[in-house]
Amino acid sequence: MNEKRAKLDLSALLLYGFGFLLIWEWLRPLDELTDTDNMEVFIIFLVIAFASSIFQLGRILQFFIKGFYILYAIYRFYFDGSFFSVGWLGDLAADIKVNVGLLFSQDYQQLTNVFRTILFFILLWLMVYLIQYWLLNKRRIFVFFLMTIIYITVLDTFTTYKGDGAIVRTVIAGFAVMGMLTFFRLIGSEQSRQGNRHTRKWAVALAGMIAFSTAVGFAAPKAAPVWPDPVPFLKSLNENAGSGTGGVSRIGYGENDSRLGGPFLPDNTVVFRADAERRHYWRVETKDVYTGKGWILSQIVNGGIGFTYDDPVPLEGYPESVKKEEYTERVFTYLKYPHLVYPLGIKKIMAKGQVTFRLNTATEKIQAMEPWNEPAILENYSFIYDEPAFKLDELRWADGSDYGGVDEEFIKRYTQLPESLPLRVKELANEIAGEKTNWYDKARAIENYFDRSEFTYDQKNVAVPGNNEDYVDQFLFDTKTGYCDNFSTSMVVMLRSLDIPARWVKGYTHGELKSVGDGDSKKKLYEVTNNNAHSWVEVFFPNLGWIPFEPTKGFSNNIQIDYETTNNPSNNPVTPGSQQNDPNQPDRPNKLEEIDPIPNQQKTETNVLKEIKLFFKNEWKKFAVGVLALVALIWAAYSKRGRWLPYYLIYRYKLTRKDEQFGKAYLTLLKQLQRYGLPRKDGQTLRNYAGYVDSFFSTKEMGKLTSKYEHFLYRREMPEGTWQETKQLWENLIKKTIS
Repeated sequence: MNEKRAKLDLSALLLYGFGFLLIWEWLRPLDELTDTDNMEVFIIFLVIAFASSIFQLGRILQFFIKGFYILYAIYRFYFDGSFFSVGWLGDLAADIKVNVGLLFSQDYQQLTNVFRTILFFILLWLMVYLIQYWLLNKRRIFVFFLMTIIYITVLDTFTTYKGDGAIVRTVIAGFAVMGMLTFFRLIGSEQSRQGNRHTRKWAVALAGMIAFSTAVGFAAPKAAPVWPDPVPFLKSLNENAGSGTGGVSRIGYGENDSRLGGPFLPDNTVVFRADAERRHYWRVETKDVYTGKGWILSQIVNGGIGFTYDDPVPLEGYPESVKKEEYTERVFTYLKYPHLVYPLGIKKIMAKGQVTFRLNTATEKIQAMEPWNEPAILENYSFIYDEPAFKLDELRWADGSDYGGVDEEFIKRYTQLPESLPLRVKELANEIAGEKTNWYDKARAIENYFDRSEFTYDQKNVAVPGNNEDYVDQFLFDTKTGYCDNFSTSMVVMLRSLDIPARWVKGYTHGELKSVGDGDSKKKLYEVTNNNAHSWVEVFFPNLGWIPFEPTKGFSNNIQIDYETTNNPSNNPVTPGSQQNDPNQPDRPNKLEEIDPIPNQQKTETNVLKEIKLFFKNEWKKFAVGVLALVALIWAAYSKRGRWLPYYLIYRYKLTRKDEQFGKAYLTLLKQLQRYGLPRKDGQTLRNYAGYVDSFFSTKEMGKLTSKYEHFLYRREMPEGTWQETKQLWENLIKKTIS
């Protein structure tokens, strides 16, 4: 018995060893192609995971060992202080809680490195489990072997990773594993009792075949590729960027938006990094004239409004009635663009040296200027801005039926539409928002319209409108597939068709959170790449100013809505060129406490409850149908348990090798036989009941199992290997109960 177990352990050791080598090939490219460091930590985790399975440690003990190692690795990577202190554990729990919320909101770009590392450990854990399941239970490895080959070849083709050696190592390990599994399956199917001599013969033949194949592969002449390399072709397509031809472009900021459409290639080049307390969108410029194909400017401004670090930024701000919080942030540039990036609500810009700033009044693009009136390239700069929290009722009171005294030319500029715009675009806008009574609800209705299932976010399969097609019309009614430009342009056009002033804004999303400040520091480091290039919508409300909206599917801006009701709405409009923060305007509270008397936490809870109530009010029919469907599904699963429950029981006990499980498995079999309709009568002995079951199924398996179980009951001992010997008998009886 011990000799047999040693052979099994040796074979399992070899299989696990080759399985470890296959998983290792998945990790090797990460060190070269990503920012992942300390790969040895993950390799050690794989060794621990495989060793736990080889030594057949209990599941609870394995979970404790792996979990402790992950916890300690996370501590060493990201936290300071004592490992046994509760402080860092609290920070870790808070980080996990925040990231789980980001997962449910599909805001994957904001996941922290701590949470990403935890997910990576869990992925490795699952891969080890799958390797164990495929090797020892299914005796199959071809699917994983093929996936590894495809993974390496794709990386070798489209990245800088050289996969020559990886392919050779993977083929050797994969062929070795498949050869061993084939040998074990033949032995199992033929119930062969071959000795060590036959096993050695098979091993020698397998090793010789692999060595010969590898040698031939190295020595044989290599034919030229039949297909051309696709990478230069893709790079050549990128040359069409900014040319207006609608070819494949590389994502990032560009100035020519006269012809939108066509696919984009990703580009993770870092544009800038920012120390910020809050995440927000980064503005670069706006455009106001929609042509039917893209965006141009209604006027070309040479020069602009100049200002220094002592002057406020000459942009409209928010009125006193809006609750605001002031923040200071710093930007570190990597790509040397002549313009600055900034958030909505910017008030002041600071930079070293004798630079000044210039605002283009047509685009709201801000540039730094040298004393000799040439554009300056700043390595870093700081700014101060206001983060507003808008009242829902004031947003709804900002009705523009009379445009609040706003200049007529301003309204004409931001409600411009081409005469060629198809009528069905305006009809759709009226269908979506025609019944709403105010601008804000109309804008929200159109914004939410793009969350419908028929719209798809895609950067590759994006059409280019033909000469007689309108860009928005094509997206809304034909393709319904696109990226931010499609969604944002369509929303601006539909709002303008309702005579609501709106404009198209270009810039970047908030980027990826790279680190969090230590101690009392609330600063977070965000990294923004070309992949974060984005466009969105800003809507003008006469008494509030420009308010951002985000129609692109899968994205969300950070506009804050205060649901508190105000009895005295703001009556004084913010018009283009008006001064911000005027304390003399009537009918406005002057204190922030009057604007927001509810604590933030209580307000958040109130908002959540309101949204829950609103959801049940509007969607109760769908919710009821969903509950009924779930109940029906549960009832169907319960009523058909005779078909799936035996498979679950087989899976539950088949993986274990411990003899102690025999007693539990036998009692489970008795319960399953009772469910099947073969109950044990009161006072009936196990042996008599076993005879009854065997006569019913015309077998002797129940009697053999019962004999082993009685031996265990009366002697209180379990001979080694009992479960392995009886597992097949138990499984056969379980399968007979499938109905």
